Amino acid sequence: MNLSTRQMRAFLHVARIGNFTRAAEQAHITQAGLSILIREMEKQLGCRLFERTTRVVSLTPEGRRLLPVVERLMTDLDDVAAELGAAGDAARRTLRIAATPLVSSHLLPQVFATFRAAHPQVSLRLFDADLRDVEAMVAAGDADMGLGFFFKAAPGLERTPVGRFQLMRVARLDDDADAAPGVGTAPWSSLRGAELVGLPPGNPIQKVIDQHLATIGRADAQRPAFNFFGTLISMVEAGFGTAVMPTFALAACRRHRVRTDVLTKPKVGLDFYRITKRGAHETEAMQAFVATLVKALPELSR
Repeated sequence: MNLSTRQMRAFLHVARIGNFTRAAEQAHITQAGLSILIREMEKQLGCRLFERTTRVVSLTPEGRRLLPVVERLMTDLDDVAAELGAAGDAARRTLRIAATPLVSSHLLPQVFATFRAAHPQVSLRLFDADLRDVEAMVAAGDADMGLGFFFKAAPGLERTPVGRFQLMRVARLDDDADAAPGVGTAPWSSLRGAELVGLPPGNPIQKVIDQHLATIGRADAQRPAFNFFGTLISMVEAGFGTAVMPTFALAACRRHRVRTDVLTKPKVGLDFYRITKRGAHETEAMQAFVATLVKALPELSR
């Protein structure tokens, strides 16, 4: 026996209405099609479910015994389907984003505000974590996308560039100096005599920075190092040294008494990536958010 939901729904329509013609209309199928479904059902069960006369269709004893079982099955199925559909709708309207702390605190608030104004039906959830945890959350399906400087794709993840930032010099602003109105420029050679602080030597961004510092004789793995850009900026402001970092930190720098200058000769750009789980479906909300992000990043990097 392998009763289908179509057969059981046809059975319920006829049982409740007592007329094949009207039941077929309510089920949106032809009367012949409805009759075939009932006959197939009776054949599988090995008994008649309806007594048919010219005036009325009524349940047989077997049909009356079957009716509450089918009603319960269809009710449970409809309830679960409705719950799953609601959960699916909520999931499609929720966008979970994982990003590193400075990206979360200084880049994304403005992007989130712009996106929410244009897409109020989408709920945004932000998880701030270090780079490895961002990758782990996306790989596990706990985040729909991750944002950061991913120099290579981790297994099972896809990465797509969404922006590009230049490396800049961040130096303490003298107490008697006025804050610079914008971002200036300075050659890498300006760092030859500076006391430097940076990220840990194993940090991928610091590795790129050290490659260029080496060309002016300033590569030094023993210099003071801090794990987070926010800490690094505060240490520069406090007079502990000069730092090199991507221009995505400009918004954070503007909250401190520091001077920022894009490094030139050469200019060095770093790609900013979005990562997603390989094979994951890209929702309309994800596409819309990425479009908002790509449009906003150039303004946030100058």
